[in-house]
Amino acid sequence: MDLKSGETIWQLKDGPPRKYPPLTENIDCDVAIIGGGITGALVACELTRHGADCVIIDKREPGTGSTSASTALLVYELDMPLCELAGRIGERNAAQCYRESVEAIGKIERLAQELRIDCDFRRRKSLYLAERESDVADLRRECAMRQKHGIEVEIWRREQIEHCFSFTRPAALMSGDAAEIDIAKFHSALLEQCARTGARIFAQTEMARHSRHSDTSTLVTQNGNRINARKIVFATGYESEKYLRRKIGSLKSTFAIATQPLADFSGWHERCLIWTTARPYPYLRATTDHRAIIGGEDIDFENEELRDALLPQKTERLAKTFRSFFPHIDFEVACAWAGTFGETADSLAWIGEPPEFPGAYFALGYGGNGITYGMIAAEIIRDAYFGKTHPAAHLFGFNR
Repeated sequence: MDLKSGETIWQLKDGPPRKYPPLTENIDCDVAIIGGGITGALVACELTRHGADCVIIDKREPGTGSTSASTALLVYELDMPLCELAGRIGERNAAQCYRESVEAIGKIERLAQELRIDCDFRRRKSLYLAERESDVADLRRECAMRQKHGIEVEIWRREQIEHCFSFTRPAALMSGDAAEIDIAKFHSALLEQCARTGARIFAQTEMARHSRHSDTSTLVTQNGNRINARKIVFATGYESEKYLRRKIGSLKSTFAIATQPLADFSGWHERCLIWTTARPYPYLRATTDHRAIIGGEDIDFENEELRDALLPQKTERLAKTFRSFFPHIDFEVACAWAGTFGETADSLAWIGEPPEFPGAYFALGYGGNGITYGMIAAEIIRDAYFGKTHPAAHLFGFNR
């Protein structure tokens, strides 16, 4: 599957990613990670830092799938509000899911600092807008439940929104725990760190089949090379159902544009991240080189050709939406792209070892939180590999 099309902001800003060689021999390792995107890189980084011998294979160049299509807003909010999630899995579990996401943003920040990764990480506030008057009561309940569980958030009234922004809405949630990042820089530096700590990384290397015997898994590539590993990690994102052989989510197509650098950000308070209660919702952020990014216009995924054919039309619609938020900002579209992502029924990632797939961990950060879910998956899989149970493992596991 072609997971994205068009030119992304990261291609425009950062150029092509580093190339890695294909696998051309039989090798052994502790953990074979299938998929070299941001989730695979985070898992490999966490495992190698704790002494595991890891191999990463990717059928593309690492980071050129869904990772490259990300707009890289780091928000703790899930696509399902806390109140609704509490009704599905219980308030205690739902609150823990939200807190894990809050903590994941901090862990990404600390990882970037510790490894001295220059990835334009910036702490931001996020504004979640009530699109209609009828959404306000739900927003107030959501605010109260988040505050009850120690999450920093407050209700903004219409007057506050109008004072700080060039648009109006009946109410909003203003959260303090959000961030933005250059995902291409972060991903590239993570892979380089993995290589320095002993990981072997291979591009253009696709798994053809796999088997499990005793305590060893054997992967055979399309070129006939073998990888023998104690454990496998599938960080294959939205292409994973062909390995699991069961449906765990639905695929969507999303669209995004980035502007040329802007002279000013009139009406955009603190350049905070913005999204709304509309479904599908638009989402907006700025970049450190003074661009704006807006994404959304999601549709059900049917095929790459239909998605790609809609890109010009969706580009115009996103530009129109941006003008409705910021009518005083003059802008020119610099690039536009489309990507494919997945959703789950409860908005939660699937992380862990499926009962029907012994010896394999899956790290599937479906939904709008793929980067933070990647961080959570890295810690859950690290603990599982070393014989421990992560306190959040039951929330995202395959037995939930």
